[in-house]
Amino acid sequence: MIDFEAARLKMVDTQIRTTDVTSHSVLRAFYNVPREAFVPEKMKSLAYIDGDIEVSPGRYMIKASPLAKLLQLAAITKDDVVLEVGGATGYTSALLSRLAGSVVSLEEDEALVAQSSATLSSLGYDNVAVVNGPLEQGYAAEAPYDLIFLNGAVEQVPAALLDQLRDGGRLVGVIGYGSTGQAKVLVRENGVISEGSAFNSSVKPLPGFRIEREFVF
Repeated sequence: MIDFEAARLKMVDTQIRTTDVTSHSVLRAFYNVPREAFVPEKMKSLAYIDGDIEVSPGRYMIKASPLAKLLQLAAITKDDVVLEVGGATGYTSALLSRLAGSVVSLEEDEALVAQSSATLSSLGYDNVAVVNGPLEQGYAAEAPYDLIFLNGAVEQVPAALLDQLRDGGRLVGVIGYGSTGQAKVLVRENGVISEGSAFNSSVKPLPGFRIEREFVF
């Protein structure tokens, strides 16, 4: 039988601490959230591998190291209202729930919405609301947000998401695919968006964010 608690400790010590993640709150979140509860039953033995885990066709649980670095970059506080874009099975939602005041987890796959809602509720993550809708449109009903967290890479950030940030709010995520991916922070100040790059990062993409390219004759 797998000792998941030992596996979780090893993940934090060998996959996360070794990649310049020093935030105590982020480390505590990874120590305390049972990753195995958020993967399909047949894949529980792989819950703590150093890699992405496909939890549904084309949808992934991001490997621990880049996810932890992004959460550290987001500098989340207990006063923050967070929109998570791409909730999937709810693992990142659970991590965010331990860091923020409240979390809206947006997911467009209805099966994943049902799964994550049930798992989060059973584990007592009561400050997370799982909602269903197109990822690229955000969730305006609960806006504005202090933080919008992209749980996967995008090619572009739609204006609809940036419009849901409160003044002084920030969006954190990986923009660009594969070797071109960069972890960025976009901040809204007086209606103007400023952008800063933090580090190179390659994570699996979210659906719906590709740029439609025009034919050139």
